[in-house]
Amino acid sequence: MDPNQPGHYPSCPTYALTGWYCPGCGALRALHFLTVGNLEAAWAMNPAAVLAVPYLAVSWLLWARREITGRPRAFLAPGWLILSVGIGLVVYGVLRNVPGLEVLAPHRLS
Repeated sequence: MDPNQPGHYPSCPTYALTGWYCPGCGALRALHFLTVGNLEAAWAMNPAAVLAVPYLAVSWLLWARREITGRPRAFLAPGWLILSVGIGLVVYGVLRNVPGLEVLAPHRLS
């Protein structure tokens, strides 16, 4: 299903209640565009989601390798990195709603 077509997927609850874009707004559409090979449109929807995909793919591959080989569980990222990403997402969520930084908000494609 194309998430750009109305009626198939629910709206973002944060946007529906407040009118503000959250860090995840546009992520579903960005992933849809990535799967069809349109990097430019994916970036226009949610740059953070596009940047997260390679990290999530590597994390999943490392987890799968651990499961297959029976290696003991290990952390995939140090605590400072997880905290930095969390803070970065909060800042990104705020900046998406600042007038003049509309380039960070999800774009409607024609």
